[in-house]
Amino acid sequence: MALYSEKVMDHFTNPRNVGKLDDADGIGEVGNARCGDIMKIYIKVKDGIITDVKFNTFGCGSAIASSSMATEMIKGKPISEALTITNKAVAEALDGLPAHKMHCSVLAEEAIRAAIKDYYDKNSIAYDPADFPEPSEEEHS
Repeated sequence: MALYSEKVMDHFTNPRNVGKLDDADGIGEVGNARCGDIMKIYIKVKDGIITDVKFNTFGCGSAIASSSMATEMIKGKPISEALTITNKAVAEALDGLPAHKMHCSVLAEEAIRAAIKDYYDKNSIAYDPADFPEPSEEEHS
């Protein structure tokens, strides 16, 4: 069996939504000191809908693929729906990740949440702090 699925390889070699939004409404940056992956997601929001999303990721193929898939999963979606995206959903959409690479999908989930929280903070929008738990280093191992 191949280590990576065809979808992981496709999103790694042909990542979607790469780049930066200079006029982003929210920016989420997360990283994992242990593996060195750094993920930054930029979102544009209009009427509660994520109208555009871009990402920059410094990391392994699984991190890039997870970032790419996560942006595809939230583009055009309401913020409330984007907040329901889990690392498991990202990994499943990629047809799986090796166990030792699951932390990459965790980073994608955290980057989405960080960008949404930044959007809320910049616009003084009230939110439930439970939607934005602090990442723990154990999740990244």
